[in-house]
Amino acid sequence: MYLKYYRIPLLLIVFMISACGIEQTPVTRDESPVPESSPTSTQTSLPPTETPIPLAVIINGEGIPLEEFNAELNRFLTAQEGDSGIERQSAETIVLDDLIGQTLLSQGADENGFKLTEEMLSERIDNLIAEAGGEDAFNQWLQANGYDLASFRKDLERSIKAAWMRDQILAEVPSVAKQVNLRQIFLLDAAQAQQVFQELESGTDFATLAAEYDPLTRGEIGWVPRDYLPHKIIEEAAFTLQPGEYSPVLETTVGYHIIQVTAIDEERRLSPDARLIWQELALRDWVNQHREDSDIEILALG
Repeated sequence: MYLKYYRIPLLLIVFMISACGIEQTPVTRDESPVPESSPTSTQTSLPPTETPIPLAVIINGEGIPLEEFNAELNRFLTAQEGDSGIERQSAETIVLDDLIGQTLLSQGADENGFKLTEEMLSERIDNLIAEAGGEDAFNQWLQANGYDLASFRKDLERSIKAAWMRDQILAEVPSVAKQVNLRQIFLLDAAQAQQVFQELESGTDFATLAAEYDPLTRGEIGWVPRDYLPHKIIEEAAFTLQPGEYSPVLETTVGYHIIQVTAIDEERRLSPDARLIWQELALRDWVNQHREDSDIEILALG
């Protein structure tokens, strides 16, 4: 995105304090005594009570204003204009979950000693200035996306903290793990799958049948760690087999599988794709666990 920082005058709030003086009227002396008047008390009016800002959610004591939530929701709905299938209630849930996740990560950064200084924040905004190419462009982007300068800086601050905490979580994901090398025979028909299984039981070579039913890949899946395959039933079978062994027919939502383990490596480096999936799982698990352990109060939406 192209953003541009523009500088606006600070809003100066001036509290007008009026001093209440007591006007004394001169007393004309006469011969008669002046009765002594009783002192009267001057009642001072209490300052007006500050109207609380409506909040959408409170996360461990940190409130997210309803106005901020609605602005995020509008930005999300605008970005989803091409998807007519998304309902407002679903969009509210998505935006709320994202704000809660970002806030938990931001709070995690604070707890782990990350300090975001004003210089760091200004440098990040200056980088956005350079990308945008002018203050006017940034001003237009703010207006188009429902931001003012203060709300943008607040959003950016939370995002920077959340990104730092995210990076700490991802860095903890190991780069090596136990993996199995797999090939499979995949079929769409249950009866045919059982027939192929009987052929294997009769001694037909697994690799030969796999190549027959999938000439392009010859049934090769490759090296996989746990929590990588989309179907748990296949993963559980894969990690119980020894090299050369094959599974019974496994039914999933997409069809019928017979898998064979060709090798096992206890300490194999994860592929970039596998490590990315592990990192996504680690981040999701961190957020879910901290959400369970946090005090979160959803107040009002929409």
